[in-house]
Formats: sequence, C-alpha cells, structure tokens
Amino acid sequence: MKTKNVAYAFFTALILLLCLLPSLGMLLPSQGNEAGGNQALSRVPAPRDDEGNWNTAYLSQMQNYAADHFFLRQEMITAWSTLNARALRSSITENVVLGRDGWLYFGDTLPDYAGLAPMTEREIFSAARNLELISEYCENQGATFLFTVAPNKNSLYPDHMPGITASSEPRDAQRLEEALIGQGVSYLDLFALFREEGETLYFPRDSHWNAKGAALAADGVNQALGRPSEYFDGPFAPTLNHKGDLYDMLYPAGKGLEMDMAYLPELAFEYDTPIRSAENLTIMTHGGGTDSLLMFRDSFGNLLYPYMANSFDAALFSRSMPYRLDLVSQREADFVVAELVERNLRYLIQNVPLMPAPRRDLPEDFPDTFYAWDDDIAFSVDTSEVLPGYALISNPHILGDLVLPAVAPDSQVLIPASDGCYYEAFLLQDGNVGLYLPEGVQPLGLAYRPVWGTENYENFR
Repeated sequence: MKTKNVAYAFFTALILLLCLLPSLGMLLPSQGNEAGGNQALSRVPAPRDDEGNWNTAYLSQMQNYAADHFFLRQEMITAWSTLNARALRSSITENVVLGRDGWLYFGDTLPDYAGLAPMTEREIFSAARNLELISEYCENQGATFLFTVAPNKNSLYPDHMPGITASSEPRDAQRLEEALIGQGVSYLDLFALFREEGETLYFPRDSHWNAKGAALAADGVNQALGRPSEYFDGPFAPTLNHKGDLYDMLYPAGKGLEMDMAYLPELAFEYDTPIRSAENLTIMTHGGGTDSLLMFRDSFGNLLYPYMANSFDAALFSRSMPYRLDLVSQREADFVVAELVERNLRYLIQNVPLMPAPRRDLPEDFPDTFYAWDDDIAFSVDTSEVLPGYALISNPHILGDLVLPAVAPDSQVLIPASDGCYYEAFLLQDGNVGLYLPEGVQPLGLAYRPVWGTENYENFR
C-alpha cells in the first residue's frame, strides 16, 4: 500500500512539474524564443506608461507576453503542427494551407483563388484611376512610371493545391490590368511572363518567388522600362539554404531548408547606409548602371531589389504605405516602379499617396455632375508632417438630411476649393476620398457623376 502511495505521489509530482515547466522555464536567462514566420511576439509590458501613469492594461499585456514566451513554446507548436499535418492532414493555422507533395500556400491568397469577395467595378476603377494619378505626377516630375503585380503562388502553380475549386471568373489582377490599359498606365504582366517558363520559379514552402524567379521579374521590369537585362540567363547554382516563411509559420522550431537558385555573377552595387535585412523599410544603393530608380515594393522585393540595384546608378527601395511620391523629386528619379502582390490589390484604395492633388478643369464628360457644397458636407483635415505645406483632406461627412446620389462606377471625384480651382481626389474604399491640398485652401464640396436614376437626384441637380 505504501509503495502504491509513493507511486501516486511521484506521478502527481511529475504531472505538476510538466505543467509548471513552461512557466518555470521563463526564468532561464535565454530561452531562444523567436517569432516564427510573420509572427510578432508581445514585449514585456511596463507597469507605467510614458507619462508616468499606471498601466491599466498591465495584467492583460502580461498574459499576452506569457502566452508568447513560455518555455519551449516553439518546440511545442512544431510538435503539435507536425502531429496535425501527418495524422489529420490539417494545418493548425489558417494562414497556411497544406498542399499536395509537401507544398504550402498562404491562406490570404484563397479569396483570390476561389473568387471570393472580388473587388467591385467601382473598386477596380478606383485602383486604376489612383495609379493613373500617380503616373501623371511622376511624368510631370520627369520620371517614367511602371506598375506590376507579383502573382500569388497558387495563381501560377495551382496543381499542388488541395481540393479547393479555383474560380473560373477573371481575377482581380486581370480586371485591373484591363482598367489600367483604359487609363493609359504602363503595366507589366508578370503572370504571362512566368507562365512562359517551364520551370517552377516559386518556393514550394514559401509564398514568394525564388532568386531565379526574381531575376525573371527584374528582366521584365527592365525591359518594360526600355533597359534590357539578362539576369535570368544566369548562371545559377542550386543552394540548400532557404527556410520558407510558410514552413516557419507551421514549424517555428523546424530545421528544414529548401533549394534556392543562387545567382553566381557578382552584382556591382553598394549600400548607401548599412541595412539590417532585406525587410528594411528603406534601402538606398548605388551601382554600376545608369539613371536613378525609385521603387515601391513589398516582401516580393526582398529578392528582386539586388538585381534592380545593380541596374541603376542610384536606387531607393521603399516599403512605405502610403507611397511616398514626394521622394520622386527628392531623389531626382528617372524611373518609378510600384510592385504589389496580387493578394493586396486593395491597398491601392486604402491609402492616399503623399503628393499634391492635381488641379482640374471641370471635364466635358461631366454634363450631369452632382455638387454638394460646404453647407451640406464637411471633411477631416490633417496637417501633413511628411509633405510640408499641405494638409490631408479626407472622410467627407454628410450634414443634415442630405442624401447623396451614388457615384457612377467609372466617375472621378473632384473637390471644389476656396482658391477657385477643382482638385481630383484619390478614390478610397467605402465611398471615401482623400487628397493633399495646400494649407489654407479649404475644400468646398464634392463634384462627381452620379448613377442615373438615383433617388432624390432631381432634388439636388
């Protein structure tokens, strides 16, 4: 009996120790806990805020910190993920889709792939029109503008997707391309460029293209700018050195690497200032080419920017959003390129680029323009710290009982201003608009072409 009690006590103590191990391990000086994939781990909360007041959210923040930093966290996540993937063919995170043959796909690309919640006609027009305003501004500054879309991996390589039916309707990227042609915006079709190649140019366990795929994209961009390059011709060497971002999300403690294609010729560029990683918000370089480049990019630019840096005498690569168009004149850029991944096309209608709004005469195709004046409508006004002398005008508020007619899907929106001019606004989601006006110039209302037959339209014409 005594022996049995000792065994029970030992078993109970062992279970308690295992339960306490994650917490007790946090007392160790170094745990090696790092964020996996695109995670951002909580920081140690401070008892007081910057103004010296007690941090009322301290306990909840400490709870979040403990949840992110308990001992052996990454190893436990990796073990749990491995068990689910092998036994149940299930991913423990909605951010990662388990494909066939060991392939992984980013969960955020599923709406594009399945045709769920596509952009409306108004949103497509708005994105294209916003890019046209950017292109016009760049041209007025003496720079050539180019826009391109980095394809989602499952748009190019759907054969390894699990049993999810791909949409037969045109994707948002295809619809946007047609709208850009209508607006006269220079566009590079990377979808067609990649589909012409017989080899796989994306990582199986990462959401991005590999170094050879980036070389193909660089050649495409240079060709579109009238500056041919031959990076894709290589030579390249297979190198087992890449840990995929999707793999890292599922298996943060995993050691698995996959093959990349290392570009062997030396790239002749240098950094103006040292960088911590390819994820830097701003990267400035000078290289062996000619002219100046300003390139707005996202994570697909991590492998793309070295080729582009090599192609130009001076280059600035920016991950800023909204786009810093004020840099065009500051950098005396000869070329401006905007690269955006397919899954994030709505970014184009979520931010107002940092540039003065273009002045406009009332267009001749606005014969039935609707006007709402300052007695009926108000705006948010925010002085810009980045664009001196300008204020961001946005978020028009309807006053009183006024009912505004719906905007036609392909209508610009002009802002009559106190200086007697019209200014064209950037078109944002949910009917919002935004633009930068000189300080002291007040917006007086809205001018746009309404949908025909809108109720109450006759009362306000």
